[in-house]
Amino acid sequence: MTSPVRMISASGILGYGFPESSLAAGLKRAPHMVGVDGGSSDPGPHYLGSGKPFTTPLSIKRDLGLLLRGAIANGIPMMIGTSGGAGGAPHLQLCVDLVREIAREHGLHFKLALIHSEVDKGWLKQKINAGRVKPLGSAAALSDAVVERAERIVGMMGPQPYLKALEAGAQVILAGRSTDPAPWAALAMHHGIPPAPAWFAGKMLECACNAAAPKKHDCLMATVGEDYVEVEPINPELACTPLSVAVQALHENTSPIFHREPGGILDTSGCRIEAVSPRAVRVSGMVWKPQPYTIKLEGAEKTGYSAITFAGTRDPGLISQIDAFTESVRAAVATKVAALNVSPEDYQLVLRLYGKNGVMGAAEPLQGVVSHEIGILAEAVAKTQEIANAVVGLTRVTLLHSDFPGRLCKEGNMAFPFSPSDIERGAIYRFSLRHVVEPDDPLEMFPIEYHDI
Repeated sequence: MTSPVRMISASGILGYGFPESSLAAGLKRAPHMVGVDGGSSDPGPHYLGSGKPFTTPLSIKRDLGLLLRGAIANGIPMMIGTSGGAGGAPHLQLCVDLVREIAREHGLHFKLALIHSEVDKGWLKQKINAGRVKPLGSAAALSDAVVERAERIVGMMGPQPYLKALEAGAQVILAGRSTDPAPWAALAMHHGIPPAPAWFAGKMLECACNAAAPKKHDCLMATVGEDYVEVEPINPELACTPLSVAVQALHENTSPIFHREPGGILDTSGCRIEAVSPRAVRVSGMVWKPQPYTIKLEGAEKTGYSAITFAGTRDPGLISQIDAFTESVRAAVATKVAALNVSPEDYQLVLRLYGKNGVMGAAEPLQGVVSHEIGILAEAVAKTQEIANAVVGLTRVTLLHSDFPGRLCKEGNMAFPFSPSDIERGAIYRFSLRHVVEPDDPLEMFPIEYHDI
């Protein structure tokens, strides 16, 4: 009979932070690994497209340093999924550099595995031509042109590359884009745990104490047996309940009971969720159903350049006719931009009114203005940064100095919280792939390199 496996997830995302005392208390319970799911597509396509990290290097280094030193001191693996927030080559390189820096500072020695997840465009085109790439949902069939336009494409690896690295003796594993539960599922399977509880444990651990209440960034421990998963927050101020665990089981999933992962479906329809203490919950009855092995693809392409400005008004006369005012601003800006010999097709002006439908836009069910003040966020999106900057500058001065019926103030009628008021955002991106690919084997897309640090 396989012995239970204990695993710690320190935080929902690397760089979010966690109490050092919680990690220290968790390490006293002799876990078999510590880890973090390092990223997400939730913050949007900018990080994948630009190659920049989602959290700051300073925050990432703090979290990595605590985890790495704790793992080495206790002789257990440290595993990071979706390194740097998006899992591309520059994100992985950032985390490698930080790990090397921490190792030098603290005199640490270990075997490091780097698992790459960026997809070669030529390889992907071959898969498209062979009919091995399928769209998800309402997405269109993937074309070579879409592949070429992408700044960066990654594949979401399952546990198999992690398993290979563990079998090769790696103690520290930094991986590119991964399905969120993959590091913990791999560690559990490495110790002989069947796929169903291994995957379910990963689902519980991927967001750390999101499975506990009250919600905060803190460490979660899962104990996994052959037919159950037990979860408990390490911080005594928190508790897992059947409700909090059930909510986490629904997290980021289109089905309440079926979780689609590389190579199979985790069926939770027969799960029993029960409290085993005031702070711990046991789940049993999960089933793993093998399926053809596919890997989800994520890609981001550049769509233009952005500049923004933000202003607020509390003039009741203006607020009472804000819709007509913003339409007059749009018309005036269009005339001014045309005088610069800029085509209307080369830019878009977006005005968001906070205090009037700023969050939901046209979908807002509450109509009319009830606020005494309105914040106006103006964004220009254009084919070049120069055009975006010009459009937002003209929008700012037009907002500030346009007349309207009943106006009493003949000078500037907006309050700007920043100087300079115009903010250049640079290149912007959109997600361009929502597809799965059928590789020849689970390791084909994810080359591993090893280093003795």
